[in-house]
Amino acid sequence: MNVEELNVDETIGRVGKILCEHDRKKGILIHSFQKIQEDFGYLPDDVLNKLAKKLSLPLAEIYSVASFYKQFHFSPRGKKVVRVCTGTACHVRGAQKVLTALEDEFGISDGETTPDLTMTLETVGCVGCCGLAPVATVNEDVVGDITRKKLDDLINSIKED
Repeated sequence: MNVEELNVDETIGRVGKILCEHDRKKGILIHSFQKIQEDFGYLPDDVLNKLAKKLSLPLAEIYSVASFYKQFHFSPRGKKVVRVCTGTACHVRGAQKVLTALEDEFGISDGETTPDLTMTLETVGCVGCCGLAPVATVNEDVVGDITRKKLDDLINSIKED
C-alpha cells in the first residue's frame, strides 16, 4: 500500500461526512493496517511512521490501535503459520507434546518465527475440531489426530518449499 496515495474520504465513504476530522482519520486505520499487512505480511515501522504523518495522528495512537487486534503483526511472519490447538480436548490428547516437538525441531517458542521465515509457531485456544484432537493448522490446512508419524510428516511438510 502506498501511504502517500491514501485518501481518507474515499476510504471511509459517506460516513466520513458526519465525523470530525480526527475521527475520520482514525476511522480508516483498520482498513489501512489490513492493506499494509496484505502488501508486506506485517506492519513495518517505517510504513506506520508514514501513515502517522499522512494522517497527522500520533505514532503512539497508530500503535495503540494496531496492537489491540491480534490479527496485526509488527514483525515478519513465516511462510507457514503453524497453530497448535491447546484447548481442553487437544491438551488431554497430547497437544503439549506436539508443541514441544515443533519448538525443539525448529528452535523457536510459541509466538516466534524462524530466522529464515520458514515458519511462525503459535498456540490457539480452540480450532473447533475437538473430535480430531490433538490438532494443528498449517496456514489454513487442518492436521488432526496427530500421532508420532503424522508429527514427523508435519515437520517434513513445513520444511518443504
